[in-house]
Parts: sequence; C-alpha cells; structure tokens
Amino acid sequence: CHDSNMQTFGSELPAMFDGMKLAAVAAVLYVVVRCLNLTSPTAVPQIISQDTPLSRYLLKSCPMLSKEYIPPLIWGKSGHLQTALYGKMGRVSTPTPCGLRKFLPMQDGATATFDLFEALGKHSTGDDVTMVICPGIGNHSEKNYIRTFVDYSQRQGYRCAVLNHLGALPDMELTSPRMFTYGCTWEFGAMVAYIKRAFPQTQLVVVGFSLGGNIACKFLGENRSNQEQVLCCISVCQGYSALRAQETFLQWDQCRRLYNFVLAGNMKKLILSHSLLTSSNIGDTDLNKLCAATSLMQIDDNIMRKFHGYNSLREYYEKESCVHYVHNVSVPLLLVNSSDDPLVHRSLLAIPYMLADKMPNVMFALTEHGGHMGFFEGAVLFPHPLTWMDKVIVEYTDAICHWEKKQQACQRSRNSNSTSHQD
Repeated sequence: CHDSNMQTFGSELPAMFDGMKLAAVAAVLYVVVRCLNLTSPTAVPQIISQDTPLSRYLLKSCPMLSKEYIPPLIWGKSGHLQTALYGKMGRVSTPTPCGLRKFLPMQDGATATFDLFEALGKHSTGDDVTMVICPGIGNHSEKNYIRTFVDYSQRQGYRCAVLNHLGALPDMELTSPRMFTYGCTWEFGAMVAYIKRAFPQTQLVVVGFSLGGNIACKFLGENRSNQEQVLCCISVCQGYSALRAQETFLQWDQCRRLYNFVLAGNMKKLILSHSLLTSSNIGDTDLNKLCAATSLMQIDDNIMRKFHGYNSLREYYEKESCVHYVHNVSVPLLLVNSSDDPLVHRSLLAIPYMLADKMPNVMFALTEHGGHMGFFEGAVLFPHPLTWMDKVIVEYTDAICHWEKKQQACQRSRNSNSTSHQD
C-alpha cells in the first residue's frame, strides 16, 4: 500500500512541476505587462484651453495635438523606460549641428555661454525667427535631445540659440563662485538681450525643457519688456512649483525618491567638479553636508539657495518658481506634460489646468504616455530619431508664426482702409 502511494505521488510530480512552471511564467508575464503598462491604450492628448479664435486656429493647424500619440509598442507605455532612455541616451541617431559658442560677461564676474545655430533654410513665412532655448537641469547645447531638436528646427527655417547652464559644460571653468539655480534668469536674459541686439528684426520663440521651462516662463513673467519681440513660449515637462515638487520628491510612489537620489548624485558631482566653488564659496560644514546629501532638497538648502542669499529653503523655492510670475505672460503659451512622468507628480498638474482655464493665451496639452522628456515614437521596439515632442513644438510654432503674419496683414489692411476713408 505504501509503495503504491509512493508510485502515485511520483507520477504526479511532473504534473506539479509543469503547474509550477506555468504559474511562474504567468507571474512573470503579469509583472511584465504591469511594468510595461502594456494594457494602457494609446490616446489623443488632452487639450485644455479657452475657446478663442487663436485656440480654434491652433487645434486646426496642429494635427499632432488632435491625433493619438503612439509610443513604441513594447516599452513606450512605461513612463520609467521613456524617462530612462531619455536620461541615458537622450535620443537615437543624434545629428551634430554646427554652432558658434558665444561668451557673455555678467555683472558679478560670471561668464554666461550659449551656442548659436543659424537656420538651414528659409522659414515658411519668409520671416526671421529665432528659437531661444533653455535646457533641463545641468544640461547644455551638447546634450543629444537638444542637438536633435536644434537640427530639426534649423531645417524648418529657425535660428536657434541654446543656453549652456552656468557650470554645466564639462570643459568650461566658472569665473565666479556661482552656478545655475532652479529659477535664476540672469544668463537666459543675457542671451535673449544679445539676440535682440545682434538680430533686431528677428522674432523670438521661447522654449524651455523641464527646469528650463520654469526659467523660460519666469523670465517672461518677471518684466513686461521681456516679452517684446516674443511670438510665443513652449514649456515641456516642468513642475511649476519647486516647493510642491520637492515635497513629492520625498515620496516613494513612482520611485520618485529614487529619482531624487540619482539627480542629487548628479548635482553633487557637478558642484564638486568646480574648484572655485569648493575653495571659496562653500565652507567645510556645508561641503560635508553636500557630500552626505541624498536629496535635491538637502543640496538646495546647503548650497544652491546661498548663491543668491535666500534666508530659507522655502523662500528660495517660492521666489524661484514660475508659478508666481506666469500670470503676467500675455504671449501665446503652450504647456506640455505627460500623465506618466515619474518626476512630475499629478497634483502639480492642477497648476497648468488652472492657467489654461483662466488665461486665454494658455493651452495645456497632457499626453497619456511619454515619461519625463521622452515622448519617443516608433512601431514595436526601436524608437525614431525624432520625437513627438520635437515635432509638436515646431508645428505649434509654425502655426503661431502664420497666425501672427495674418494678424499683421489684417491690421495693415484696416489701417489702409481707415486712411482711405479719411481722404
């Protein structure tokens, strides 16, 4: 009897192992599907704006805002993978646009730099249009996503000026004990002023990526004169309020605490690479705190806020966030964010929702997928060199340029008719 039971149990073992294998495969597939978000459907971007002649014109002239954004099938619906690919590679098959580096002395002894890229063809309106571009945190003109966007814009007839954040270029030493901060607009303002002097007939398009979006919007809202010659502004993947953003960066959902740790490590390396900062502007106590820092908040509190003499971290975040200035912006403003951006918490998106609802010049485009600064397109596995983000910015800008051209023609016609009636 005992032997027969053993034989029965032995004959059941292969079936049990097969069942366990199937269960393991099912569990792995479940995790893969969940992690890659494969069941999430592609969707048309959600557009929030007031019903105005301009918004109606833009939606008609910008088909990318009214058709599905389709990311690569296998991994493109994961905000983490979109963000990781942007962070590690920037873009694929990156072009190398040829530009000229400009050096601008600042009042405090700092040296701002930007790269100037001339248009590679005539703009569709025949006008002279310059994109003034502010990159993301610690970024510069040599980053792959910037090079891809610049090359595409040049080919559409745009001159491009790209700010190199103070202290971000690997081969450029600081000339004063200060580097870029979350919302300091001094260097960006100096670049824009140079472009206006060098090309007095040009019209400007202000473009900001991530942290650069905060600087761009804050710059326009700080002073009415900053909006002169500006056709429009496009901000991509910014968080709008540093205070609220940093609070969410301490949370573990969407792995934000881990992203915070990685970004803090990058900032730490950048600061420590500048001997002028560590030898003259950062005391031993703050240097020790910097080395021990595991979050951007700790670095901001011990180092960054002191560059501009802020008394507290709260004051630094309040004064350097565009949310307190953007209501002064009157030029057309496109705000772009992604729902699955692991760095920008959904609660922060209440700000662009409100702005688009209250301000007739603001349009908010929210995609379902795209991660942070990813927005890759592609069929199954391999992404295209050009992203949805690159194409949308240029498409929106083209539409604004043509709208402005029509408005000017109508104004001239009205003036002409008015003059003839008076005669």
